Parts: sequence; C-alpha cells; structure tokens
Amino acid sequence: MRYLHTMVRVKDLDTSLRFYSTVFGLTEIRRYENEKGRFTLVFLAARDDLETAREKLSPCLELTYNWDTEDYTGGRNFGHLAYEVDDIYDFCRHLMDNGITINRPPRDGHMAFVRSPDGISIEILQKGESLPPAEPWASMENTGSW
Repeated sequence: MRYLHTMVRVKDLDTSLRFYSTVFGLTEIRRYENEKGRFTLVFLAARDDLETAREKLSPCLELTYNWDTEDYTGGRNFGHLAYEVDDIYDFCRHLMDNGITINRPPRDGHMAFVRSPDGISIEILQKGESLPPAEPWASMENTGSW
C-alpha cells in the first residue's frame, strides 16, 4: 500500500492556488481538467517531495475545483484520503471480511471508496492498469455516501 494524496474542495481556484503555491510554497506538478464532469484537479507537492511526487505522483495535495458554484459546509470541502493497492479486489474483499462497508465498489476495477470509523472518506485506487470488471463488484450498488 502507498499513500497518494489528500483532496480538498476549493471554491475559487485562483485564490486557493495563490495561497497554496505563492504563499504556502507548494508547487503544482500536474493538472487535470474534465469538461464532462465540470471540474479541475490540481496536484501540489511540497519542495522536499517534488522529485518523488513527479516520479510517483505522490505525496500530493489535490485541489478539486467544481466549476458549478457550491458553498461547502459541514466539512464537505475536505474530500478524501487516497491509497494505491496492488489488487483492489483482494483489498476490498479483505475490508469486507473485516466488517467494512464498501461505499463505492470497484465496479471498474480501478476505484473504490470506504469510510473510516470517524466518517473520513478513503479512496482506494488500483496500482497500474485497471483490473477487468469482475463479480461481485461489477453489479454491486453504492452504499451510503463516499
């Protein structure tokens, strides 16, 4: 398992980048714009993590800017922790065997979400290429929120 990033939602991307980059000193290492999903992801790394972050895409702070305005209340601006695993199906099975609800199953062989006992959303990502869709995951519905 490897730590990847922590995501926070931001209301004004330019203002947030000024704070995190110009003031706080983080460096943008990559950006992803999704017109269909109407969001922008900006990944930032600390000075001492730049080489590793560029090479391995971690550890990073992910700023998520949703193009449609929203006031984030109740901690919704904090998104999730993210970890990469060798086999997402085996890892999710292990979690379920230990009583953990898979809130967003890995239907695509790539991504799943669970919640910690304190309600923190945790994204689990398949290392490398997505695994082929497989049951029971392919037909499993979402449970709760993630």
